[in-house]
Amino acid sequence: MARPTRSSAATARAQPAARRNALPGRLSPGMACDTAFRIIARRHLDAVLAQHEGTCRGAPEALHQIRIALTHLRTTIRFFAPMVDDALRPSVWTELKWLNNQLGMVRDLDVAIERVVAESGEELAVIAELQHWDEKRAESHRLLARALQSARYRRLVEQTSVWIKSGPWSTRRSKEAIRLRRCSLADHATARLTEWEKTLLKKARKLRKLDVEKRHKLRLLNKRLTYSIESLQDLFADESLTKQRSILKQLRKAQKSLGQLNDDARGQTLAASLNEAVPEAHIRFLNRKREKKLLQTASKAYGKLNKAKPFRSADLAPNADPEHEV
Repeated sequence: MARPTRSSAATARAQPAARRNALPGRLSPGMACDTAFRIIARRHLDAVLAQHEGTCRGAPEALHQIRIALTHLRTTIRFFAPMVDDALRPSVWTELKWLNNQLGMVRDLDVAIERVVAESGEELAVIAELQHWDEKRAESHRLLARALQSARYRRLVEQTSVWIKSGPWSTRRSKEAIRLRRCSLADHATARLTEWEKTLLKKARKLRKLDVEKRHKLRLLNKRLTYSIESLQDLFADESLTKQRSILKQLRKAQKSLGQLNDDARGQTLAASLNEAVPEAHIRFLNRKREKKLLQTASKAYGKLNKAKPFRSADLAPNADPEHEV
């Protein structure tokens, strides 16, 4: 019989430790915040990695999903601040922002191209215009694929993974740092969701008076609250699901309308870059009637959200059964 190699022996020794250190498969209300952060952040980082190959190939849906996963991950880091605000967090955040910017240009072009195809009736004119849009998309994707296959991207993944698991935030010994890590997820989540909902609704009251930039910031607040609730779905008790779904329904309605308004603004900017080839391309993204309708939809959704009862600790599910944990 062949003798075990040094590496195989090391692997065998490591396996029991790995099992002991394995994270639970589900969130639970009494779970400490440090464990909850690792579970949620790891889920979203894994979702980013799962879409890497498809995005490199140029698949629009993979690109869309990798951006959603990345936004979820960045939202999770915000959700668990200040617990994770250590010396490495700014570096991690900068790199995640870099990746988001790389993805954003191509995604904006995909959305603009969909709009051109959907709203044009002059087939020959569309074919000519789309050629310019497609050329711009192809060049932007070449740059994105290069970024996704770069050493910088690989370092980003490794740095973020290590930081989530054992960054300086996880070993700081001050009383406040220890308190933040040990705080129950239920207490932290209730306080955070309530705070973010209050901020969102306060700013939403001025929706019709907001310029493009401030409206974009409102959209980001909306997305932050939506994604946080989605990430915490393990916590909601059966009797609170109706409330959770109702809140998410209104948030998503507002998100969709604000997203379309933002897409229109981005489309105008991108169309401006095609001005010489397609002089009137930007006109397609100017529609006051559409803007008014989208603002009405978002305002109505925020009105309904404002009438909903805020989240409470009682809305959270009892601790997950051991059989559901891994």
